[in-house]
Amino acid sequence: MDATRRARLAAELARIVGPEAVVSDPSALAVYECDALTNFKAAPDVVVLPGSTEEVAAVVRVARDFGLPVVPRGEGTGLSGGALAVAGGIVVGMSRMRRILDVDYANLRATVEAGLINVQLTQHMAPRGYLFAPDPSSQFASSIGGNVAENSGGPHCLKYGVTTNHILGLTVVLSDGEIVRLGGPAADPLGYDLVGLVVGSEGTFAVVTEVTVRITRAPEAVRTFLGVFETMDDASAAVSGLIGRGIVPAALEMMDRPSLEAVEAAFHAGYPYDCGAVLLVELDGLAAGLDDLERRVVEVLTEHRCREVKVARTEQDRALLWKGRKMAFGAMGRLGYDFYLQDAVVPRTKLPAVLARIQAIADEAGLRVANMFHAGDGNLHPVIIFDGARAGDLERAAEAAGRMMEVCIDAGGCVSGEHGIGCEKTEFMGLMFSEADLDAMKRVRNAFNPDGRLNPGKIFPTPGAGHLKPSLLGYKPHAIEASGLAQRF
Repeated sequence: MDATRRARLAAELARIVGPEAVVSDPSALAVYECDALTNFKAAPDVVVLPGSTEEVAAVVRVARDFGLPVVPRGEGTGLSGGALAVAGGIVVGMSRMRRILDVDYANLRATVEAGLINVQLTQHMAPRGYLFAPDPSSQFASSIGGNVAENSGGPHCLKYGVTTNHILGLTVVLSDGEIVRLGGPAADPLGYDLVGLVVGSEGTFAVVTEVTVRITRAPEAVRTFLGVFETMDDASAAVSGLIGRGIVPAALEMMDRPSLEAVEAAFHAGYPYDCGAVLLVELDGLAAGLDDLERRVVEVLTEHRCREVKVARTEQDRALLWKGRKMAFGAMGRLGYDFYLQDAVVPRTKLPAVLARIQAIADEAGLRVANMFHAGDGNLHPVIIFDGARAGDLERAAEAAGRMMEVCIDAGGCVSGEHGIGCEKTEFMGLMFSEADLDAMKRVRNAFNPDGRLNPGKIFPTPGAGHLKPSLLGYKPHAIEASGLAQRF
């Protein structure tokens, strides 16, 4: 965009939100050129920070008049390039819309603005004994609106469900600037589940401005402990053993030896160094039943050659264990200069075979890989360590990430567990869905976003995003044969 048109656009937006809430200087726009997946970069023409739903609607109408794309952005913690302005245009940042509008404890619901940081809602309700159950590892930084866009998971989604299971209603702005309210306070409203459609749509349907959520009574008692294993295979088998016995912990997380080394060096959380893997297990519920449930869990872990169970005896011990897990990605800098974080889901019973293939792919590429993931629901997060300053390392990491993705899909898995498709995994959608499937999805998107101006270049390959290297930095997935890994596992 030329300087004259940018200045005219900034002036129009400033009349809506005030000049202090418009970012148009090219150097300042660099802050918004990527999300937490820093391998992809694309600067917007302008960033605007509205303070209300009505201001968002007015901004979207200006974008329509200028013929520009609109890209909703929460706190930029996304890991699939979902908040990138791949075709330029206006980034609508929600960081000024952080109010808790209402908490209705009697009816177990709350209404918040989309920019509210996830954990702040739980902190607000904790004195009354309530919480917001979805807890992505980024919950201390990510916004609830961003969680809605990506349908975020988290360690406790095994028992409590992902974001969509906790959303009752949404206030959204459509691509023409119309304000629409979907769902509402009722637990089971009549008609089509339009709220469910918008959750996980990555900003391609509408700009979410307000969210009505379910709130949950905090459990009476919690038990948190580590199961220490000599091998990843034993730890993986224990996961299937627990679920197979009908035991559903509140959380069931796995970390391998490289990730344990990094986390313990960074946070001194009490994780062992000299093992192949650990399972972080959390149980919650009525205090009267937890002793028996803990006994059953320890029995299953022991059957699968767990060498030691370390129990968090105090709330401080428990918080430290969770700090180590939730801050684990930040500790990866101790293993190398850069890392590429992948996200996929596989059936729990396939974990040993898939993890072995992931390690083999890393070995073949001459790269190190660490694994920390939501083992209970098979949501893998292999972390590929590389040096971006070394020629060819980033490309090798992307190639390895692509091959790992194929292995997960070939094992009967899914292209994403919680990070979304964004502009990173568009090519991999074809490994899971037929052209007819993808066309049907596009037609649903077009019903909400007929001119395609809302967050273009995401989920499906889109003209105009060619200056990015799409889908894992240009890695092209191979066709999965019917006689592939899914049948061999």
